[in-house]
Amino acid sequence: MSMAAAYDRAITIFSPDGRIYQVEYAFEAVRRGWTVLGLKTTTAVVIAAEKRKISLLIDERSVQKVFKVDDHIGASYAGMAGDGRILLDYAIQKALLHRFYYDEPIPVEYLAKLVCDVKQLYTQHAGVRPFGVSIIFAGIDERGPQVYMTEPSGRYLGYYAAAIGEKSNTISEFLEKNYKYDLDVKSSIKLAIEAIAGIIENKPYEYFIEIGYADIYSKQFRILTVDEIREYIKELEKEGKIKP
Repeated sequence: MSMAAAYDRAITIFSPDGRIYQVEYAFEAVRRGWTVLGLKTTTAVVIAAEKRKISLLIDERSVQKVFKVDDHIGASYAGMAGDGRILLDYAIQKALLHRFYYDEPIPVEYLAKLVCDVKQLYTQHAGVRPFGVSIIFAGIDERGPQVYMTEPSGRYLGYYAAAIGEKSNTISEFLEKNYKYDLDVKSSIKLAIEAIAGIIENKPYEYFIEIGYADIYSKQFRILTVDEIREYIKELEKEGKIKP
């Protein structure tokens, strides 16, 4: 029996070098997920997600990757879809309760913390497994544009730009070279589309990209339609940033 096999039977067992293998396996589930990115600039937050047609018989319109959590917050996930759905339902519930109790929108960081509190609980109790999903939350609150990424371990961090999923390394390299904090709203959306389009093999792009954003003017998160995404792609093609 290998060393890993001896210590990965339960979530409550540490290996001699301080690792919890079940949590590491959950991170691997995230690394195999469809790619998602989130970024913030001085004027906006943007979430962009890759979509795939995993079967010729699937209606791609029924596949959703970007979600509106509250009026001012959106989210997307990479990893196990069932885990992501449950945690996003939980986030929506907590955002609604916060509005009901305090009559104000929930801060983005606080919402990420609440979700990570649940994730962390599932890394220390016997008979359960960690959530095999990472979620990017992006929104506008009283502190301005905010982007937070939650991990299967229960940790969360704030980012200027973050990518998760199978091709996150490619996205991260692109953003490190092209990201600027002082972009306007339109340029922020175009940057996110350009990044995701670079990893998508299927065309037309607009059917395999999902985009949501919020700006500092309306403070409302909205998901772009296919027609709106198509217009952005046409502009990027004219600029030579995306191959037709």
